[in-house]
Amino acid sequence: MTGLTFLTLFLLIMLLIAIVPKLLNKFYIPSIIAIMLTGIIIGPNCLDLIKKLNHFLGRGYPTQQLYTVIEVLGYLGLIFLMSLAGMECNLKIMRSEKKTVFWLSLFTFLIPAAAGFLVYRHFRREDIIGQFFYASLFASHSVGIVFPIIRELKLIKTRFGVAILSATIITDMASLILLAFCVQLKRHSLQSIGIDNISILDHLNINSAGPVFYLLFTATIALYLAGTLWLVPHIGKWIFSRIDHKDDSRLTFFLATVLSVVLIGELAGVSVIVSAFIAGMALSGVEILHEHGGLMLKKIEGTGYGFFIPFMFLATGMKTDIASIAGAGENISIVLWTFLGLTGSKIISGWIAMLISGFSHRKSLLAGLMTVPQLSATLAAATVGLSLGIISGNFFNAVIILSILTTIPVPILVKLIIEKSGIKFNEPSDKLSSKVDVKFLEDELL
Repeated sequence: MTGLTFLTLFLLIMLLIAIVPKLLNKFYIPSIIAIMLTGIIIGPNCLDLIKKLNHFLGRGYPTQQLYTVIEVLGYLGLIFLMSLAGMECNLKIMRSEKKTVFWLSLFTFLIPAAAGFLVYRHFRREDIIGQFFYASLFASHSVGIVFPIIRELKLIKTRFGVAILSATIITDMASLILLAFCVQLKRHSLQSIGIDNISILDHLNINSAGPVFYLLFTATIALYLAGTLWLVPHIGKWIFSRIDHKDDSRLTFFLATVLSVVLIGELAGVSVIVSAFIAGMALSGVEILHEHGGLMLKKIEGTGYGFFIPFMFLATGMKTDIASIAGAGENISIVLWTFLGLTGSKIISGWIAMLISGFSHRKSLLAGLMTVPQLSATLAAATVGLSLGIISGNFFNAVIILSILTTIPVPILVKLIIEKSGIKFNEPSDKLSSKVDVKFLEDELL
């Protein structure tokens, strides 16, 4: 009867994932945050509801195995999430506002990264890897929050909207590359204490190789990135052109391609979220996937967002220990400095960049505010960092709280500021260059 117990508990989890977001959406809480809150409440660090129900059912199903199932599904959800984020990248869009995108990308990466580095250094001065890792978390943006705001406010066809969306994608890519370095360095430290990894670069000795190691790793990432972006579209086109667009095996080949890129990335020492993101970028160039009304993309998004990705945020919530924050003064300080450091650096960096690009003070401050929310990429990176021991549970909990505090109020605040301040985006300076294909932007982003 243990199988029946498993199905009963799994059914409960699926119902919570389906129902709770619908209820909390009425209070303007995003579905992702709702699922994560669900994980926090039912997880082992709070009510431990699954274990209690398992005991109540009296069938003796190993609770830890169910947690393992959730974690595995969450890992696949992580791969789906980052590959779909990669598929949102489009170089044509990025090139449409070069100057604004350049300054916004530069400042919203460097200033928040410096803030993250200093915040972590304040608490863990001796942990260099952790400092750069926290810098990568601060530097990342959230495409999943920024894009819906821009679309709802009808800013997609403006310089303002294109610049923010493009800069969000670029800074995410840069923060993921920095993350890859941190993960590789941590793997070396794990190897030194007897934990084996599959990365080829793990067999090199950093101390003896010196600067050559960093040059070699940079070259490896560049070669991996170039090879994936060139090879995958050709292979994808050859495979998908031989499969009927209604055949569900297309989805199987899509996932197999992404997992293959991820596995090769692991061998090259590239983190899973970086390699999955690159795989998505490469597959976005396969035009066949966009044919027939985007049927294939709808299947991919349906499978990801409908099943796997919710488990990623559920598992993230289950790893969060909110109660521990009140246990020591340092924990509260970590949360406070993390929140103030990120929000302050994001708003200031966006304000400076947009001012340099010729926007008004109000629009510049608004742009900085729109880069504040931290969600998908940040949570994914934090999960990887916790699993590898790059950051401790205290810093992981701080990132979770940061995501909740920045994701829920900021979209509401942005709309309120635009409404109350009377900010308009129909001025001549807001129009895109005549060289930009507006119809292309509408098709790609809407």
